This record gives sequence, structure tokens and C-alpha cells, in this order.
Amino acid sequence: MKSKILLVVCLLAVMAISSTFAQSSRSGISGAWQIKEADKEQILIFQDGFFSHTVYNKADKQFAYSRGGTYTSTGDALNLKVSFNSTDREEVGKQLTAKYSISGKTVKLSTNGETQNWQRVDDSSAPLAGVWRITSRMQDGKLTPIHQTGSRQTYKILTGTRFQWAAIDPEKKEFSGTGGGTYTFSDGKYTETIEFFSRDNSRVGASLSFEGKLENGDWHHSGKSSKGDPIYEVWSRVK
Repeated sequence: MKSKILLVVCLLAVMAISSTFAQSSRSGISGAWQIKEADKEQILIFQDGFFSHTVYNKADKQFAYSRGGTYTSTGDALNLKVSFNSTDREEVGKQLTAKYSISGKTVKLSTNGETQNWQRVDDSSAPLAGVWRITSRMQDGKLTPIHQTGSRQTYKILTGTRFQWAAIDPEKKEFSGTGGGTYTFSDGKYTETIEFFSRDNSRVGASLSFEGKLENGDWHHSGKSSKGDPIYEVWSRVK
């Protein structure tokens, strides 16, 4: 009897350790990572099962490319499924695997025989960190639900200090646009500063500010759009 109890206890301990390792592994990679070179900057984001990889030159306001999708981690392996690629639509739907190891503020990523060292920018501990989709918009004085139909998706990823939105259609392998940069959220004010924009490079360097709050898990923000039109939107986390 004692041996059976001991066996059960040992099994529970192993399960708990495995679960903790899996969670810490995934949370360890979460956040934004960066490689800076003379002529370009690379930003890699992992957040709540979504990833994005973008290359651009902020000083020259040049957007090179962006790709992203979903990911899971098992041990030292990252399993990626590509949902969009701004320059190579044939990569959409493909499964990619990368080995990784984290030491301090550096993550070493190895894929296809190539190894890169990325430096941590932030983690995913901020209140707004997550993956968001717009679910309601104020129209004629009342909030109107937005129902996305078909396979087209528009979502925004936020880490501790960085944001990126993407408009895509994975089923049709279509890429409509993306933009991103840094953000702050303090005392009810949300401000974005654009570092890259695939549709309009002239927007790089611009800042947009909104009133923002978290209410029942949803993100409410209001203010004026880039065109000066008043907006009130509700964003919900992607489950």
C-alpha cells in the first residue's frame, strides 16, 4: 500500500515539474527580442501563442518584410506555423522548427543551420501584453459588435513595450498590411510611436495617443484616428 502511495506521489511530482517547466519555457521566450545592425533592425515577438518577425530600417523609414503566425514550445524547440509573410506567400501554412536557449537577456535561435543571438527588449508582464482583436466600435452613440466573417484577420500583438498589428488572410495567403513600434500606457493614456508601416513609410516617427482602460478584461480606447476622426473601440483578447 505504501509503495502504491509513494508511486502516485512521485507521478504527481513529475507531472507538476513537467507542467512548471512547460510554462516557464513558454513564458521565458515571451516578449520582444531584437537584433540591431548597421542598415537594419530585426524585431521578434512571442506573445500568448503568437509570433512575428519584422525587418526594417527606422532611420531611413524603410520596411523590408514581416512574417508571423502561431507557435508552441516543447523543451528547447519552438514549433512555428506561418500565417502571413509579406514577401513570400508560399511560406504561409508551413510548419517551421527552431531550437532555442536563453541565457540572461540573450536567446540563441537555431534554424536551417543558422544561429542568431537576439537581445531581450522586454517581457510580457505589462497589463496590456497580449493578442487583441477589435470586437466593438461606437456608432451613432452606441457600441456595435464587429463580427469578422471569412478567413480575414486583423489583430494586434502587445508585449511589455512594443506593438504590432497585422491584417491578413491565412486561407487565401493574403497580406494586407502591418505596422508597429513602441507604446506606453500610463494613467489612462495609451500612446503608440510608429517605427515601421508597410503601407505608408511617411508615418514612421508619428505618435498617436488615446484614452485607454481595461474593463472586464476588454481594452477600451477612444480618441481620434490618424485621419482626425473620433473613435471609440473595444478590443478583446484572442483566446
